[in-house]
Amino acid sequence: MIIIPARLASTRFPQKVLADIGGLPMVVRTAKRVAHLDRVVVAADDEAIIEICEAHGVEAMLTSTTHKSGTDRISECANILKLDDNEIIINVQADEPFIEPEVVESLINKLKELQKKDEPFIMGSCYNAINSESAEDPNLVKVVLDNNNNAVYFSRSLIPYNRSGRANYFGHIGIYGFSKKSLKEFCNLSDAPIEDIEGLEQLRAIYHQKNITMLKVSSTGFGIDTPQDLARAIEIFL
Repeated sequence: MIIIPARLASTRFPQKVLADIGGLPMVVRTAKRVAHLDRVVVAADDEAIIEICEAHGVEAMLTSTTHKSGTDRISECANILKLDDNEIIINVQADEPFIEPEVVESLINKLKELQKKDEPFIMGSCYNAINSESAEDPNLVKVVLDNNNNAVYFSRSLIPYNRSGRANYFGHIGIYGFSKKSLKEFCNLSDAPIEDIEGLEQLRAIYHQKNITMLKVSSTGFGIDTPQDLARAIEIFL
């Protein structure tokens, strides 16, 4: 199951999920990008998003306007859909119109492997190698890993500090996967101070000592965080 949280009232870039990219609204283009992998539902906070999605043949449903995070939004959607506790749910961000389907599929397969091992908490995401110049961008979230490829920390800052001159940098790709049971558990965790400081909801899991399995992938896609990103995306479709 793929659920795309879509919020019209984005604080940094209002209504960006409806921005036109090559003749399609961004959220629609993202949904169609992965539609062949599984059922896709857009979890929206506004009827305008639902109307546009349905006009383009994309399933959508209305969720609360008060959710703090996209993860809380997809959890409400999963509950409305009455999904089984063992269902693998992938959170694809609405502002990822270039996400590679093979990346999403790889994450689905990785989480199914964890289920077979009876892991008590199933949450995963993806990363790729980035250069030092890209690592300086606060819009590109960095991740540090342990020896089991679990996330140690995520930050908008440059991490790790390159004192030795031998640092490798890993960029977080903004998709998440959970089992339905673990998604519910995550949303029931108390907020963590570090998630508000960084503005990164995944830090809640780390704060509460929950593993986030990280999968290394090859990806040239990029999220739309700024008007400059949107202009770059539009140029690709010209």
